[in-house]
Amino acid sequence: MTSLKYVFAILISIFSLELFAQQYAIKGLQEGDLLFQDLNCGELCDAIEAVTEGVNGQDFSHCAMVIRDADSLVVVEAIGSKVQLNSVQKFFARSGDTLAIKNIVVGRVKQPYKELIPVAAANAKALVGQPYDDAFLPNNNKWYCSEVLFEAFRKASNTDFFELAPMTFKDPRTQAYFPAWINYYRELNAEIPEAVPGLNPGSISRSNKIEIVKIQLGN
Repeated sequence: MTSLKYVFAILISIFSLELFAQQYAIKGLQEGDLLFQDLNCGELCDAIEAVTEGVNGQDFSHCAMVIRDADSLVVVEAIGSKVQLNSVQKFFARSGDTLAIKNIVVGRVKQPYKELIPVAAANAKALVGQPYDDAFLPNNNKWYCSEVLFEAFRKASNTDFFELAPMTFKDPRTQAYFPAWINYYRELNAEIPEAVPGLNPGSISRSNKIEIVKIQLGN
């Protein structure tokens, strides 16, 4: 199966994520924090990471937002078949970040924009249950991971808080489409949305509206 949502679903089951949920704590996270994750999901993740470099030269293929749900901090993310809430521990375990943080970077909205966070968090939570955007297209009431963050802050600020840019599905070395994307969109029976406005985890991580912060794992 080449569909990205099914690749992510397989990853979740392989790691038996719930096993880790009560074994460690993650210190220093705040509501509104943005999590940028390097997932090793094969050719599609490699293609995502190849076209846009993340902050400090790091590679990211997934992102999510920390929000408060009742008395806990949780993660809202578009993964699998839909937008969903997951525990922070489950998110970190997915990329193997249970003993040390190696594959996740935390971004925090800078002080001038802090007032947007409660509304942005509510906007992100309102998308929970809506379908995953397999085709990575705008304005279709479906959401891919970066699009959730974009929409949450767009509605909170009444502007394109995170910058859109023409998407590319081509190998920057050859300017030919990645074979993984050719197969992926063939399976969807859809055209590759080359140059359609969009964004990805790497581009958001480099936004001048956020700063990178350090957090800690603990027992």
